[in-house]
Parts: sequence; structure tokens; C-alpha cells
Amino acid sequence: MDRPQKAFSAGVLTVSDKGAAGQREDESGRVVEGLLKGAGFEIVKSAIVPDEQEQIERILVEWSDDEGLALIVTTGGTGLTPRDVTPQATKAVIDYEVPGMAEAMRSESLKKTPHAMLSRAVVGVRGHTLIVNLPGSPRAARENLSVVIPALSHGLSKLAGDPTECAT
Repeated sequence: MDRPQKAFSAGVLTVSDKGAAGQREDESGRVVEGLLKGAGFEIVKSAIVPDEQEQIERILVEWSDDEGLALIVTTGGTGLTPRDVTPQATKAVIDYEVPGMAEAMRSESLKKTPHAMLSRAVVGVRGHTLIVNLPGSPRAARENLSVVIPALSHGLSKLAGDPTECAT
């Protein structure tokens, strides 16, 4: 695994109606934080919000523009229910998508369950911040994040302006 040269700043946003209402304990956010810390990231922001598109968008913009986080990882709200709006919120605030990362997560998940093809997770960039959507289940969040962690350090370095050639 490619460990960051420096500790990139990261935020973890859990999107869950029940979690935000205190009706369920947040496990997926803790799983994501643990994996990121283990990979050398500095968790500087975390929150739990309900499945409300405007709230999700507001936090993504704040953490990217005001806090200057290098990475924001969301967990939850990527399925097909009417309340699953995390991908719509992400698409509304990003400058462009990074489809290879979302495709890699779905591809790896398909090896474990056919339900992976139902994921609408998005990965994209806002300014100098990479935003990664993960499923809400702790196991699926762990599996999906583990797929992209090896590429995060390089991608975040490039977003931060690293001018070195990628082929070297």
C-alpha cells in the first residue's frame, strides 16, 4: 500500500437518517476512519447527517472550500431507495468525476455480491478535494475503501499540484 509522504487531511461523512436521529450507532464511519488512519491519513472532520441532499451538499462544500480537506469519504445513501441521495449531492458539488475509482469499487464488490451493481457511488473532485462515496454497510464500506486506498496518496498528491511525471 502506498503510504502518504505527509498526512493528508480527511473528513468522514456518514449519511444515515437513523444514525443522525440517534436510533442506530454509526459503525461504518468508524470503520472508514480506522482504515484511513491506518493508511496514514489525518481525520480532521467527521459528522453524521440525515439523507437530505442540501445538508450533504453543504457539508461537502464547507469541508472542501472552507476547511481545505484533501479527502472526503462519505458512507451511506448510495443505493436505490428514494432517500438515497448521496450521489446526487456529490454530483451537484464536484467539478468532475473520477469514474475509474467508482468502477474499481463496483468491480471488486461484484466478486462478492451481485447487489454491487446496484451501487450508485460516485467519486469526484471539487477544487483540490477528492470526494469518495462508499456504501453504508460497515463491511461494504471497508471492502470498497480498501480497493481505492492504494491509489489515494498518488491521486491526492496530483490534486495538490505535484508536478512529477506519473511514468517515473
